[in-house]
Amino acid sequence: MSWFDTFKAKTGIGKRIAKPEIIWTECKGCKEQIYIAEIEKNLKVCPNCDHHFRIDAKERISYLVNPGTFIEHDQDLASADPLKFKDQKKYKDRLKATEKQGYSHDALITGSGILGDHAVELSIFEFNFMGGSMGSVVGEKITRSIERAIEKRNALIIVSCSGGARMQEGIFSLMQMAKTASALRKLSENKLPYISILTDPTTGGVSASFAMLGDVILAEPGALIGFAGPRVIEQTIKQKLPEGFQRSEFLLEHGLIDQVVHRKNLKHTVNNLLSLMRNTPIAKTQP
Repeated sequence: MSWFDTFKAKTGIGKRIAKPEIIWTECKGCKEQIYIAEIEKNLKVCPNCDHHFRIDAKERISYLVNPGTFIEHDQDLASADPLKFKDQKKYKDRLKATEKQGYSHDALITGSGILGDHAVELSIFEFNFMGGSMGSVVGEKITRSIERAIEKRNALIIVSCSGGARMQEGIFSLMQMAKTASALRKLSENKLPYISILTDPTTGGVSASFAMLGDVILAEPGALIGFAGPRVIEQTIKQKLPEGFQRSEFLLEHGLIDQVVHRKNLKHTVNNLLSLMRNTPIAKTQP
């Protein structure tokens, strides 16, 4: 080994270091640079301003469900391409490309689990799959989740994070609004609780159907919730919208949702609500 190689080995010169963007991230709320590890410890919430970062479906499940109790259902359901849709890319190619990124076959994960003291049926949106858009598979999986809740006499929890109906499926996507609403009517007739949790964003056909039909509607702080986006509305009505329009706190103030809940309190809040709605726990608390 030459003297220079020895010098490099002792000083560390020439070693590759982690890229700054892997260690740090910018908070969209306070614009501060924050250690990713620090955000991870805080349930993906900014420790400075409480901005709630988006999280994927699997992270959401781990935050809500007691460890080791979640059983996924219908994971093999995958979208077809009934309209042979093509814009800049074929729809079927978009689906394949998204699946290759390591996400599920569609924009929703459903399953059974225990949340606190209660057995529940869960439907959790995956925004990383085509913006959490609702196609025929999403509608079918939510409907099956509702049917399992009725069969097992379990509560239903839906966590929405979606840009709305999936345009690549046209009317087949819009049909899911009526399909899921009809299934929820049967859940109500069976006197089973449904808690809807709205996260950033919850818009379009999702907000216009099952997301706003919960017996109790909760939302994370600062979540964008509405049908059309604020820019579209401003351009349509030619008026400036109020400060905070379509954010969770604005909807709470105007009586459209029941409570804004910090992510760290969400599991505890849902557990307490289910205890009140069902009078008594229906599952043993897991360690």
